[in-house]
Amino acid sequence: MEKSFEASLDQLERIVRQLEEGNLSLEDSLKLFEQGVGLSRECRERLSEAERRIEVLLKDGEGNPLLQDLDPASLRERADSEMRQPEIKKRIVFDDDPPF
Repeated sequence: MEKSFEASLDQLERIVRQLEEGNLSLEDSLKLFEQGVGLSRECRERLSEAERRIEVLLKDGEGNPLLQDLDPASLRERADSEMRQPEIKKRIVFDDDPPF
């Protein structure tokens, strides 16, 4: 089972503390450093994926990205509002439009 982002980050922080203490042999330090680099890459990839998901969620009705600061309160308000009012797509019909 894949570790959560938080578990990976906790493990990375433990590795950093161990390396900073400087009580390890060179070989043990290299092994921990290698594990830390792997965890760092894994965390960075997860953050990038989360960012991409947020970008998809923050698009206007035409699919254009909405550029704004991410304020948790405003995001909750927007999500609550969208859940209460489902999007209704309207089509403008002109008299000379064919019926199909």
